[in-house]
Amino acid sequence: MSSYLSDMFSLVGRVALVTGGSSGIGYGIAEALGRAGAAVVLVARREERLATAAAALAGHGVRAATISADLGDRAAIARVTEHAASLFGEVDILVNDAANNIRRPMAELTLDDYEQTIAVNLTAPYLLGQHFGPRMAARGWGRIINIGSQQSIRAFGDSGAYGVAKAGICGLTRSQAEAWTPHGVTCNTLIPGFVLTPLTEPAQAIPGRVEALAARTMTGRNGLPTDFAAIAILLASPASAYLTGQTLCVDGGFSVT
Repeated sequence: MSSYLSDMFSLVGRVALVTGGSSGIGYGIAEALGRAGAAVVLVARREERLATAAAALAGHGVRAATISADLGDRAAIARVTEHAASLFGEVDILVNDAANNIRRPMAELTLDDYEQTIAVNLTAPYLLGQHFGPRMAARGWGRIINIGSQQSIRAFGDSGAYGVAKAGICGLTRSQAEAWTPHGVTCNTLIPGFVLTPLTEPAQAIPGRVEALAARTMTGRNGLPTDFAAIAILLASPASAYLTGQTLCVDGGFSVT
């Protein structure tokens, strides 16, 4: 049994790059992929959080390296693509989790708000995919996991530019799958529900909001980063070879209530 599962789900010998990997869902996925055998490159802005995350991964026996980069800056994205392969070898698994969400009523969003949001949430995944996707395809194996949002499929909570970007992520995933799946690269979107992470702290601070959102789920609770471990391993592993171009909701039933 253990050999059967290992052959299906092991990531030994693979290299994963996880943006937004220093905290929240990104860290939860990075830890899962690392504990399944992959070497992990964490990309995020804050060096101190990256160092803490890398140390936590090392405590689990995971080989981890970090790159500090603001993914709203195209020069920083270029630096990530130039440097990543020098750490553990070519990247086999790309997880696009880094995000920002400027929460204002739609009419109050500025052009700068919009451009910052699109840059981090949509342009960065596009550019990283444009770099790593063809290289995975040339080697005949790869995995791209994009992180969407409830706003990919519904309106939600004064974050209109974020909704535009996250809806675009689903289209990006389909386009990536069309381009590279014939060459062994699967591409899928994960849609979380309301997850207790640093990104959602402004919403968590609204009295009663956390409890109300939990009540809208079928499980009766909000999400945690650890809820994404198993699905990330599935989508990153050999087991997902026939699963591509899809949008998968991991939200405790939030999206169907």
